[in-house]
Amino acid sequence: MKCALAPLAGFTDAPFRRLCAQLGADLTYTEMVSAAGLAHGSSPTRHLMELLPGEGPVACQLFGSNPEELAFAAHEADATGRFVEINLNAGCPVPRIVHEGAGAALVKKPELVHELLKAMVRETKLPVTLKTRPGPRPDRVLLWELLDAAETAGASGITLHARFTSQNHGGDVHLDLLAELVRRAKIPVGGNGGVVDATTARAMAETGVDMVMIGRGAVARPWIFRELKGLPPLDLGTVPNVVGTDPMKVLFSRHLDSILEFRDFLAQKYPRDHVPGVDGFVSVKLHTHLFRYFAGRPGAGELRRRLNAIRTLAEVRALLADFP
Repeated sequence: MKCALAPLAGFTDAPFRRLCAQLGADLTYTEMVSAAGLAHGSSPTRHLMELLPGEGPVACQLFGSNPEELAFAAHEADATGRFVEINLNAGCPVPRIVHEGAGAALVKKPELVHELLKAMVRETKLPVTLKTRPGPRPDRVLLWELLDAAETAGASGITLHARFTSQNHGGDVHLDLLAELVRRAKIPVGGNGGVVDATTARAMAETGVDMVMIGRGAVARPWIFRELKGLPPLDLGTVPNVVGTDPMKVLFSRHLDSILEFRDFLAQKYPRDHVPGVDGFVSVKLHTHLFRYFAGRPGAGELRRRLNAIRTLAEVRALLADFP
């Protein structure tokens, strides 16, 4: 079973992508990269396209609604030489993205999706793919129009988050529509939505998809990729600053070290940009990612309380040493 880490804004940064690749992900995706941001020379947008050594195959996901901007962004992503695929987001339901006419707003506009993909395909030799949803709501299925838009524009694949826009990230996953998409498509199909364990992954794989994409199910459990492939737990060994070999502490520390590595890399490459200091950078990532490793364990409630007060790297190290 081919498994990929889905693009998730705020989560699929370089440190997390590398960790998931080390834990069995066959492919990872960047956070959503704004085509308009690239077109207007935004350095913070370019930060999202940076990779760390050892990440494995990475695809760049772009969002936008302007063909010229997406063509430029596809060219820029290709020119970095970092990516194996360029993906158009036509499914994100976040209001800020939708209000820009991008993300899930495109589900209602298959003709525009065709235009955007065609513009992107012209500007890159990399495979261009589409990530979308079946339609805005269950009584308005536009999946077949979106498939036609992708295929006639020259897209190399389509991934379906098999929930309608109205469902956001909850509710039933429509595997029947995903299976029908596999039957109709002339291009490879990926599936996304609701995969949290081997049972849900198997159910999605049985639709015939070429790839199972995992998003929120990997955020708290990045080792899920090894589990789905039936691989033994990764021997993480020991790392500096960790007493003993508690796998969660080792994983936490590995992830933390990658976050520090990435922060230093950005600061050196973009000396004129505002890259937060070590404490600020770690604090943000701590509250996004790191506390999740200990969810459900004894003492997790106290850990969450202490996390809310943590603002420095030294406090993070101390908390890690104290946690049972």
